[in-house]
Amino acid sequence: MCGICGQISFCRNLEEYKEYFYNMQNKLISRGPDQHGEYFSPDAVLMHRRLAVIDIERGKQPMTYAVGNEVFTICYNGELYNTEEIRNKLESRGYNFFSHSDTEVVLKAYCEYREKCVDLLNGIFSFGVWEHENKRLFLARDRMGVKPLFYSCCKDGIIFASEIKSLLENHEIEAEIDINSLAEIMLIGPGRTPGCGVFKNIEEIKPAHYAFFDKHGLRIHKYWSLECLEHTDSFETTVEKVRFLVTDSIKRQLVSDVPLCTFLSGGLDSSIISSVANEAFKEKGEMLHTFSVDYVDNDKYFKKSKFQPNSDPEFIHIMERYLDGKHHWVVIDTEELVNALFYAVDARDLPGMADVDSSMLLLCRAIKEQATVALSGECADEIFGGYPWYRDKTVRMTDGFPWAQSTDYRFSFLKEEFSTQIDAHDYVYSRYKNTITEAPKRADMTADDSRMAEMMKLNLDWFMQTLLDRKDRMSMYSSLEVRVPFCDHRIVEYLYNVPWEMKDYKNYEKGLLRQAMRGYLPDEVLWRKKSPYPKTHNPAYKHAVSDLLSDIISNDSSPLLQFVKKEELIKLMQTDKSQPWYGQLMTTPQTIAYFVQFNYWLEKYKVKFV
Repeated sequence: MCGICGQISFCRNLEEYKEYFYNMQNKLISRGPDQHGEYFSPDAVLMHRRLAVIDIERGKQPMTYAVGNEVFTICYNGELYNTEEIRNKLESRGYNFFSHSDTEVVLKAYCEYREKCVDLLNGIFSFGVWEHENKRLFLARDRMGVKPLFYSCCKDGIIFASEIKSLLENHEIEAEIDINSLAEIMLIGPGRTPGCGVFKNIEEIKPAHYAFFDKHGLRIHKYWSLECLEHTDSFETTVEKVRFLVTDSIKRQLVSDVPLCTFLSGGLDSSIISSVANEAFKEKGEMLHTFSVDYVDNDKYFKKSKFQPNSDPEFIHIMERYLDGKHHWVVIDTEELVNALFYAVDARDLPGMADVDSSMLLLCRAIKEQATVALSGECADEIFGGYPWYRDKTVRMTDGFPWAQSTDYRFSFLKEEFSTQIDAHDYVYSRYKNTITEAPKRADMTADDSRMAEMMKLNLDWFMQTLLDRKDRMSMYSSLEVRVPFCDHRIVEYLYNVPWEMKDYKNYEKGLLRQAMRGYLPDEVLWRKKSPYPKTHNPAYKHAVSDLLSDIISNDSSPLLQFVKKEELIKLMQTDKSQPWYGQLMTTPQTIAYFVQFNYWLEKYKVKFV
């Protein structure tokens, strides 16, 4: 993967401001430690940092190509999984290729098809193409939103970057927040309203959107959306198609010129990916490396719950024996986990998912010592209906975001001078309502399938985006590329129309996926009850983050206290109640840590409220 940034301006000569652009580029060095490249002209600057994965020698960027009387320059972040098919299509239309890189394929696809090129791409990407003669910038982001692309429209044009920290290096952008930013952090966070960058005047190209910028301004278009179609396949045919789509997606994503591995949690999704990858590795006479995370003393403090009936290690050991590859354990202690809360904010540029973020960051850091690419099981739950809110009818039918039924609780922390400016319920509910209204449906759908269409749309647009943000920022912080095979848009398109009764085969969460992947896993893992991402159960963690928050609130100049009631923070640290902040992933210890991150973020970026 890579980092990209740049600016288009028709008001001044951008070549006179190279220092700003090199500063922007340097902020993305972790996304691309291997190479850097620059394109400068008076109107346009494109900057690139490269993590070399495919065709290391000839895939350098920015890449320029001339066809006819036109010249195009691209800066690209991503990975295509159908590169060969597109290359063949372009070769049949007279194009020649000097490399095996997908960058060259995307660039020449744009030359041939302009904005329609995105319809051809199966992959994860964000990129910009500058049309020299037309003086027009094209920006695009992948269908599922795996790769980020932030931008800011300013008096001198448009500035764009893979990460917010890069944008903030440009002298035209201030680290400012307003009342809507505060509502995002306190009512939506660690999620974000689609397209919102939280900082004032920073936005994000939404998934499945592209944009043009020229002298007439910015025009944004949606190029892909789900369609609601009648599902006519029998259950047996559905099982076969799911098996093909999942295995095909995984196999396509094994292409790499650098070491590749998989995450292995002992759960269904990562185990499927590891098993399919392992089969492909063995066919080539190679050994697959797998990685798991655990925490010091977790075996001592683990307690069964409705959401986590058993711990991961016993299932990881089963998979370790089944795969017969090379398995690695990354065991994190409490001090490491707490310290990494701050690195996680550095990576995300926002308060995040507390230790859910920081543990991922530490895992990726350890993996990077031995591999450059990893495959992970994110997004299967959103697509196949694995979360509790899909299966518990009471929760499913509750009006509102199922993972964030905590608006009153969140709002209670906000100081009155800010809370009086926000209609908390309307802020959250209007976003929920707008999303379910956009869910494609058919008139003849059952009530259950109609609601499931809404649930899938909610999960794809919101919960999944938070997890994809986490995966991208925490992994790229250590220059590790993580691919997510379940995010293949072909799987999403097909599963959107599969009736719930098929997905819920045998009343198992993700029952359809389990049936489709029989033969790839031991039965103990194939039919294991879903377990969430592993987190620490050590009480020392809550004590440690409480100590940090206590230090913050003991200092009256702490920026957190400008926005949040001190008495509510004290009450939070003293409670023994497990109060959800963001689904089962974030309860009381993570909420404490979230406020620690919030304060650090305000200090680090010298954030001003305007």
